[in-house]
Amino acid sequence: MSGAGKTVALKALEDMGYYCVDNLPILLIDKFAELILEGNESIERAALGIDIRSGGELPALKEIFDNWDIRGRISYEILFLDANDETLLKRYKETRRAHPLSRDGRIETGIHAERQELIWLRERADIIIDSSRLLTRELRSQLREIFLKNREYENLQVTILSFGFKYGIPEDADLLFDVRFLPNPYYLPELREHTGKEAEIRSYVCQGGVAAEFLEHLHGMLRFLIPHYIAEGKNQLVIGIGCTGGRHRSVTVSELLYERLRQEADYGLRIDHRDIER
Repeated sequence: MSGAGKTVALKALEDMGYYCVDNLPILLIDKFAELILEGNESIERAALGIDIRSGGELPALKEIFDNWDIRGRISYEILFLDANDETLLKRYKETRRAHPLSRDGRIETGIHAERQELIWLRERADIIIDSSRLLTRELRSQLREIFLKNREYENLQVTILSFGFKYGIPEDADLLFDVRFLPNPYYLPELREHTGKEAEIRSYVCQGGVAAEFLEHLHGMLRFLIPHYIAEGKNQLVIGIGCTGGRHRSVTVSELLYERLRQEADYGLRIDHRDIER
């Protein structure tokens, strides 16, 4: 999708040693692949950036992929970069660029039309990354994990989100957990201004072993749930963990959960502390 991070992805892949070409006319893709196979030893890996600007040539891409599959000479993967409509709209407004399909000037119209035209390509993709909640460095990090470290990757982006109930429940949370039953450092003046990222806060929140037991149950439940979400084709999962103010208990639990999950994650994983500075 236009605005989902193709330029960032191509630059990241280039840094990993890929020969990158952006917006190569689709009718030249087959010829480009053949030239590499016929003996260009300086190019071991190539990445082609394709977007909706290819317009009327897009249907030809299906035929190219079908021929590659039949002949079996070319090893390829399709990485589809996506983002939700709200994020894409925001990015277009920030850059003040026109959407390539918004003939009437309305960005929303262009995004909707593009999504319809790319349905088949998304369904055919080997890897889907939803960049809606990803910072540039996080997208680059995911790409390194997949294409440089050759890690298996499931098309799911998991976000662990700490928050404070006093500031409202996150609207995009899929799962919500209330950790206000844990010891609260807020009532100790010497700890109040610190956060759950710091060892002294973690020690206070985890005293008595209740936090550790809760984490064990939560981790086990997520290990059960996540493969089922992946099997159902879910691309985004936001796990909200809340306490009163979003600085101490929720941050502590979120950080500890993130540390556990990242040791085994074969999906995108990030952490976000919504209210830690409030």
